Amino acid sequence: MADFHQSGSIATLHNLRTRSTEDMTRELSIFGERRKINLILPSLFSELEGDALPAIIDELNTVPYLNRIIIGLDRADAEQYRYAREFFSRLKPQHEVLWHDGPRMKAIDERLQRLTLSPSEPGKGRNVWFCIGYTLAQAEAAVVAVHDCDVVTYSSDMLAKLIYPVANPAFPYQMSKGFYPRVADGKMNGRVSRLLVSPLLLALKKVLGPRDYLDFLSSFRYPLAGEFAMRTPILPDMRIPSDWGLEIGILSEAWRNLSPQAVCQVEISDRYDHKHQDLSAEDATQGLSRMSVDICKALYRKLAADGTVLSEEVFRSIKATYFRMALDQIDTYYNDSLINGLHLDRHAEETAVELFAANIMQAGQVFLENPMETPFIPNWSRVNAADPDLMTDMLAAVQADRDEFG
Repeated sequence: MADFHQSGSIATLHNLRTRSTEDMTRELSIFGERRKINLILPSLFSELEGDALPAIIDELNTVPYLNRIIIGLDRADAEQYRYAREFFSRLKPQHEVLWHDGPRMKAIDERLQRLTLSPSEPGKGRNVWFCIGYTLAQAEAAVVAVHDCDVVTYSSDMLAKLIYPVANPAFPYQMSKGFYPRVADGKMNGRVSRLLVSPLLLALKKVLGPRDYLDFLSSFRYPLAGEFAMRTPILPDMRIPSDWGLEIGILSEAWRNLSPQAVCQVEISDRYDHKHQDLSAEDATQGLSRMSVDICKALYRKLAADGTVLSEEVFRSIKATYFRMALDQIDTYYNDSLINGLHLDRHAEETAVELFAANIMQAGQVFLENPMETPFIPNWSRVNAADPDLMTDMLAAVQADRDEFG
């Protein structure tokens, strides 16, 4: 992917293979002396038992510029939290484990519920949101990066490339988003991005007409990438989605809060693979089926907030246009796979497109039945205004968990 292409909407920073990770790391260490850099790792307890996370820790132990690593731990009981503290104890950078299912963090959440400010459902968005709040409460980091804990091809140079655009004070970027090819086991992956988001954005433009917001999203080579880094001053006003529309929701917030010149995407890897979700065609509450519905709803809400009138007839047109464009793109992906010696199962691809087409309508129906639904978690500026002591108490809760179980 070493090219020079620029879309014109946001900056694309390529990896031209002309600079070593060691050289970039030395410069990041200099930046980190004055602009502290934190990393957020949203994690399920089950990921501690997989193959990816131990290797990620090994890589992070080679990184000298991180000020602190904040691990958001979900779906863990007391014994599992104790195990997690031991598991992460070999991390060399300073680190904290936020036990979201512990009684102290649940008490923090109950205060938020009484104020109607609590995240509406569990998931990655809720995890990241609490970790951001903890970071803001500490008031020490100038840059915060986020990536997943299931990346089986992880290396420290991915983190360096992701962070560099926002850590370098000479650059104007407030947010950077990673991109990479999703290729593993001799096949092309990234089904939701390839077969839903890309043709859906084309269909929305064709049906609704030109929209700067749609052009903005289309500029990202991999809009569903879970790797992003931000300068801390933008975090208090950022509303994080609680459902599986997290990545699209964060890009939508960047569109709302930042100029395009303050956003970039950066090529962070030649090869990327992580845990794969099932298509889950039989259960719309699981897997890629649920993810596709949440992504569609996130797009519809943002378009409606910008004044676009959506109706059942419009959704039917979007579905039909999407279906044709998605099938055409399968031909392109097949040819791309063939020239690169990869296997692509056309039947599986078309099955996914048929499911996504149905979910485009399902998401539209949900939107029409409940247009006032607000899955975005309130931003931390509002939380601080409603309960000025909550962030300090959250610091104390994490410290108390550490003292009791350390």
